[in-house]
Formats: sequence, C-alpha cells, structure tokens
Amino acid sequence: MPGPSWRLVATLASVWCLAGGARGLSLFAGQAAQPDPCYDEQGQARRCIPDFVNAAFGREVKASSTCGRPPARYCVLTERGEERLRSCHLCNASDPRRAHPAAFLTDLNNPHNLTCWRSEALAPPPQPHNVTLSLALGKKFEVTYVSLQFCSPRPESVAIYKSMDYGRSWTPFQFYSAQCRQVYGRPGRAAVSKQNEQEALCSDAHTALRPLAGGLIAFSTLDGRPSAHDFDSSPVLQDWVTATDIRVVFSRLHALGRESEDDSELARDSYFYAVSDLQVGGRCKCNGHAARCLRDRDAGLACDCKHNTAGPECDRCKPFHCDRPWQRATAREANECVACNCNLHARRCRFNMELYKLSGRKSGGVCLNCRHNTAGRHCHYCKEGYYRDMTKPITHRKACKACDCHPVGAAGKTCNQTTGQCPCKDGVTGITCNRCAKGYQQSRSPIAPCIKIPVVPPTTAASSTEEPADCDSYCKASKGKLKINMKKYCKKDYAVQIHILKADKAGDWWKFTVNIVSVYKQGTNRIRRGDQILWIRSKDVACKCPKIKPMKKYLLLGNDEDSPDQNGIVADKSSLVIQWRDTWARRLRKFQQREKKGKCKKA
Repeated sequence: MPGPSWRLVATLASVWCLAGGARGLSLFAGQAAQPDPCYDEQGQARRCIPDFVNAAFGREVKASSTCGRPPARYCVLTERGEERLRSCHLCNASDPRRAHPAAFLTDLNNPHNLTCWRSEALAPPPQPHNVTLSLALGKKFEVTYVSLQFCSPRPESVAIYKSMDYGRSWTPFQFYSAQCRQVYGRPGRAAVSKQNEQEALCSDAHTALRPLAGGLIAFSTLDGRPSAHDFDSSPVLQDWVTATDIRVVFSRLHALGRESEDDSELARDSYFYAVSDLQVGGRCKCNGHAARCLRDRDAGLACDCKHNTAGPECDRCKPFHCDRPWQRATAREANECVACNCNLHARRCRFNMELYKLSGRKSGGVCLNCRHNTAGRHCHYCKEGYYRDMTKPITHRKACKACDCHPVGAAGKTCNQTTGQCPCKDGVTGITCNRCAKGYQQSRSPIAPCIKIPVVPPTTAASSTEEPADCDSYCKASKGKLKINMKKYCKKDYAVQIHILKADKAGDWWKFTVNIVSVYKQGTNRIRRGDQILWIRSKDVACKCPKIKPMKKYLLLGNDEDSPDQNGIVADKSSLVIQWRDTWARRLRKFQQREKKGKCKKA
C-alpha cells in the first residue's frame, strides 16, 4: 500500500481500531476469513467493515497551480552540514521526463523513484500563496488520517477541509500554522472536549522550516477526541470522520532566509509547494453492513450491502425489510434489517414507530396491499366477505374462502372469520343462510324470507269432533258458491286475490295474516295491495265456511264489516272464498271494466 511509512500507517490505524475498526490494514486481510465476513459460522449476522485502504491511491487530484505551462525553472535547496546547496531544474508539462503533474500525488510512492507534484513558482514571503489540492474519493469514506509528504519545505500555514456532499459544501478538518490566531483566527493547541469533538483545531506542530525536503504533515481525525474509544456509540464522531472529498489549501510559505540582491532571481525560483504523496487513510463507509466496496455502473463506488440493507452506504433497509428501524451495526449488535411479517400475502410494507414502541421495540412493520383476500397489519386475517379455511395455513394463497352468503337469507355479506357462518335473518338457518329454520316456512318476501309456520286452525284439524253439531244448517246458505259471475261480483263490496300467510287465534275470532296480491274491487275500506289482516269468526272457521288453509291463494269476495280492532277486512259464511285459478284474472278484469260502465246496477 502506498504511504509515507508503514510505521505511520500502523500508528494511525491503531486509533481507528480503538474507534471500532475490527479489520487489519492489509488489503488482503479478508482472504483469510470465511467466505462472507458479515455472517458467522452459524449464519448469524455480525458487524463487517471494508478493508482499511488509502482512498486517495490512483484517484485524480485537481491542483489550482502546477508548474510547466509554460516551461519554467525551479531551484531545490538541500543542506550539507551548515551549508545550503541549490540545484535548479526545468519543469515542462509537455515533456514527461520534466513534468510534475498532480497525478504524482496519488501514484505509487516509491522512495527509489520519487515523483513530485510542484506548483508554479511563487513570490517570496510575506506574500500570500494560496494553492489548493482537491481530491474526490468517489463515495463516502470514514477517514482516519490525511497525510502529506513534501518534496519542498513544509508550508508555514496549511488547512485541510472535507466535504460530505461531493464538493458542494466544505467543512474545516484541521489547520496547521505557526500563527494560528493571525492566519485562521483560532487558538493554537486548543483542548478537545466532548462539546467540541466535531470542531477543527489549529496546531503549530509540523510547521517548522526543516527539513527542506521529505517533511511530513499527518492529521489523525480521531486522535485526542474523547469519544474515540467508543466510536460505535458516538454519532458525532461517526459524522466527523465522514467525507466524500478532501481539500488541502496551502496558505503561507516559510521564508528561506535573507537573499542578496544579486541572488533575488534565484530566490524567486526557490519558492513553490511540492508534494510527493497525498494519502487519505480510511474505509468505505458502509455502516458495518458490508465487507467491501464495488464499482457501480457509473464507475463510482458502492457498498456490497448485507444484513438486508441497501443504499450507497448501506444506510437504509432494503424494500420489505422495515419491521424495525435501520441502525448502524456495532461490535455488539449487527442490527440486521428484518423482513415484515406479511404471511406471504404482501410485497410492500412500511414502518410505524408508534407500533414499534407498543410492541416493546420488536416489530413496527405494517403490510401494504394485502393480496389473496387477506387484511390486517400482517395480512393475518381474511378481509370482509371471506373466512379462514382452517385446513390450510395462513400463508397459503387460498387460506381465505368466500363467505358466499345468500343474497336474500343473509343479513349481510360478512361471515364469522373462523366458522364461515353468515348472519341470518329471522327464521333462516344454514352456513350461508340458504334455508328456513325448523318451525319456519318460506315466503315470497325478501325482507322476511322465512316466516313461522302458523298454528293449524280448526279447519285443518283431523278430529271432526271440533266442528259444531249444526254446521250443516249454519253453512247451508253458503254452500255451492264455487263459481263466479258478474252478478256475484256486483253483490259484493270488495273482490281481492289473497295469499294466506299465517293464522292466530284471538278470542272468538281467527286473525289471518294475508298478502293482498291483486285488488279488483276495493269497497269503502279502500283495500290496497300488501300485507293485511283478515278476520273470520271462530264458528265460521270451525264449520269451514269459508274453508281456507295457510300458504294457499284464494279469490275473496265479501262485504264491508267492522273488524274487532277496526283494522283489516272481514270474511264470513256469506263471503265467497274460492281457491285461486290464474285463468280468473282476465275474467275479473272484465267485471272491473263492466262495473266502471255501470253494468252492476243493471245486474
């Protein structure tokens, strides 16, 4: 790995290990581990982190000043005892042997073939000499150190900045200056506390003029920060070390000493910035959920996320794995994202913090768009109109069956979730409410499809002893009235088609509930279609004059009489009650038309 020295890298990386790093420095350390470092031998998730690398290696650096355009002379000072020696050379960007591009900052740093980036020649101090180096890392990294190895004397003042948003905004990382307050407005060697752990400090270390070449500035992002020993639990420091870009700004040069007027031109060529190596030590930021970073389609870097996480930094749960909130992995807990429990009936879910808290911080997922006729937070019960088929597990796509409630017999479409029993109307029974219960019989009313079987009146009793002894003489006047004609129609006050529904005894009367099917003659009571009460005296019923049975249809011609409760119509032995025939409807309509023409008066 390129670097100023292995001892420096090891020292800086040890700080990282104290802050939560669990991997070695070598790029090849992962090869000795198991196939997937993010899981243990039992397949349980555990914290995993990418290799510690020099994130700057091979990446492009943009320099605000580079010598060689046009070609220019530069002079290098060296020391031999108390004597300074100066050797001059040509910088020519067009000649690869004499060019000093910014690419030399991040190439392989070989001490036997030292390559240096050099800025253009600068005016001697105290003139300001701002020169900027900008490095894009390609994604978020958790940076442990930034180091610069110089081919020229180290600058008198230098600032290191970071960006967390790919160069859109910049935050100070560290300042170095022999005059911190004068140059950067900050005190030199300020103490670091938990209150200012995320604050850039200014240091007067590493700013001496000597050595004239080969000097080093190395900034450790965590060194001296109080929470570094518990990095996993410090969101402040996790944010502090995060960077997508690094920028180094050289602000002031050291004066090399008094120069004679004869040597002024030579002195001017000796002032420049020159760096042989720029390193940014750290790891791809993957929040403990990936062991490596890969090139994406745009040639950028992205974490190879595990633990059901997603995103460039594994900074969110992947779809359908939000049963608990995303968290960074720690050495103690992998914080794997958990799939929502939707019983295989949903493909999407959302997280609800309130439900998560109510569950004791165990589950907060809410399933969306449950399929297969299921419903509920976990698609764990059947939706309205369906019930559980207990022969199949809830995860089966046919675990819910349609209620199939009868459209007339059921009081609704929702059945019992366990048994499938539909809510039945009065007198209706069956799982789907498709038949009448015991003691009930079918009617033609959609409101009350089943009605109670009426109490059998004396007319249908098997015993003839219930009939009065004088029924023959009592009913003699009404015998033989089984035919209808215009004369009989005109003599009666009303003529209706009735359907006997049920009968109840009420003292000396029988109270029949009837449905008036058709009205051919209304009488003074203005009879209308629909359910009505028909009153017949008990003696008339007992003697079967008129003779009627429940659930039968009859043609009833009778006279207006007062009923016991002043409601309904009355029939007696003089009424004409004949079992209905459909062929009579046309004849009765003719009688109706003749009545309107006054024919009844002639009859």
